[in-house]
Amino acid sequence: MAARAPEQREPSADPVLVTVDDVRAARERIARVLRPTRTGVSETLSRLAGRPILLKPEHLQRTGSFKIRGAYNRISRLEPGARVVAASAGNHAQGVALAATLTGHEATIFMPASAPLPKVDATAAYGATVRLGGENVDDSIVAAKRFAEETGAVFVPPFDDPLIIAGQGTIALELIEEAPEVETVVVSVGGGGLISGIAATLASLRPDVRVIGVEPAGAACMSASLQAGDCVRLDRIATMADGVALKSPSPLTLAHVRAYVHELVTVTEEEISQALLLLLERAKAVVEPAGAATLAAIIAGKVPGSGPVAAILSGGNVDPLMLIKVIDHGLSAAGRYVVLRVILDDRPGALAGLTADVARLGLNVLEVEHHRSGMALDMEQVEVRLTLETRNPIHSDEVVADLKRRGYTVEPAR
Repeated sequence: MAARAPEQREPSADPVLVTVDDVRAARERIARVLRPTRTGVSETLSRLAGRPILLKPEHLQRTGSFKIRGAYNRISRLEPGARVVAASAGNHAQGVALAATLTGHEATIFMPASAPLPKVDATAAYGATVRLGGENVDDSIVAAKRFAEETGAVFVPPFDDPLIIAGQGTIALELIEEAPEVETVVVSVGGGGLISGIAATLASLRPDVRVIGVEPAGAACMSASLQAGDCVRLDRIATMADGVALKSPSPLTLAHVRAYVHELVTVTEEEISQALLLLLERAKAVVEPAGAATLAAIIAGKVPGSGPVAAILSGGNVDPLMLIKVIDHGLSAAGRYVVLRVILDDRPGALAGLTADVARLGLNVLEVEHHRSGMALDMEQVEVRLTLETRNPIHSDEVVADLKRRGYTVEPAR
């Protein structure tokens, strides 16, 4: 088995925290491979939130996320010829694959069998050998560590490594230069590598800046661990934000969050999908749910203060099929359409009368379903499900009230 990689520290009960000097050294190493992602103010989102919102567009970074920063910083420290192995369902896989190719190392990436095909293809295109298997990322991690033991390859973790954390912390150095007016920085939290690096750097150079972490309500492993005082492993996770869908942080990242992060908040699936939709419509940015979680927290009023706030848009590697589902979810959550269940008499012209009344209300019909069988209806009744385009939740309620006044038996189907 190959010797342990340089600067890789063993986990301990009292982890050694990353310093700003570590982050500055990381910046020197990775500068030549990064794509500039300059922080900018979004006037539209600022008006919606009632405070200045700045966006750090890491979804435009190479490989589509911030992960190349930590991966390159870690892999560039390896001895020439060392093989690397990692496990991921997406962003970390692509970051490691590209970093290994750029530094001349052979990479093997274990991915779950259910990993989206575009992410599998992208990882392979960056030069890695992809091995599919297992039901989830945890299974892939087990397989990757076994591969490392059997072959001597160096396992590159997604967040549990000082060099990884230092690489992610370079974002904070850029923020300080690009947006010195920022009073609060909001960061998505999964395993905690990104927020650990950013918070450690800001604590050293800009201790006046607050760092707020955001977790999906259905995958809040860091919050649970902070409350318990030790790393907690969630029994289950339920979120569309697969980029931060982790069951547990590490002692290293937990120590950073405990030391440097001011507050953790959670966001709902509805808040995430609405934020993603806002970014698409108003900022013209295709951002994955994990990256949109930061804006979700700000728009939902969960980030204290009224001064300038920076949202880290951590990645944009969203599967097209998932994007369709998230957009649909966001439109529904924002009240942009409503699905109505209407009971009609089963007679000629009843459906035509309903659609005529809908037209008189100035509504656009997106879909009509006509059901006669398998419903709890009287023999002479049918159910019609209408999907209508609306402006907002208030408009949806008005549509239901208008149809009831016209004599229809109607209720929202969802």
